[in-house]
Amino acid sequence: MNWKIILGSNSPRRRELMDGLGLPYEVRLMPGTDESYPDGLAPEEIPVFISQKKASAYTLASDELLITADTIVWLDGRVMGKPHDNQEACSMLRHLRERTHHVITGVTLSSIGLQHSFSCTSDVTFGPLTDDEIVYYVTHFHPLDKAGAYGIQEWIGYVGVTGLRGSYFNVMGLPVQRLYTELKKLNAI
Repeated sequence: MNWKIILGSNSPRRRELMDGLGLPYEVRLMPGTDESYPDGLAPEEIPVFISQKKASAYTLASDELLITADTIVWLDGRVMGKPHDNQEACSMLRHLRERTHHVITGVTLSSIGLQHSFSCTSDVTFGPLTDDEIVYYVTHFHPLDKAGAYGIQEWIGYVGVTGLRGSYFNVMGLPVQRLYTELKKLNAI
């Protein structure tokens, strides 16, 4: 089937990663999607639940395949979402330094009569970061739109990340290799 691929995301990183796949797609946004989730979900179920919730806001044509995604940072049994301000961003980064955390992205592929979801987990380890380095990063890179208050592709990833197990692109917000594999399974490409 010749699907028209729709990316349901405002994330510039997800658009960059989709561009890297070389597939034609269109961005379509549904503002104000509620990103809450019920208590008791396993960590890998949380971003899948939210990606499905995002997908349910769309009305699709019969030839359209929608991609929605959500990424969380998981450490110490809790989600570290997007910080509300610089102070919270600095606090999150202090909590992440010299530790390994999980970055989990849930992806949902939807069309009329189809919904297929999956998750991808990567483990990221930060080395020591001084308070001055954390403040520098938050002040200069403004990571308030990023889960866990950081972008691995930015300065803090260059100087702070000492280990990565799993997909680098998943940490950026979209596990493109897995997405490509799933799109092939659906004969979408």
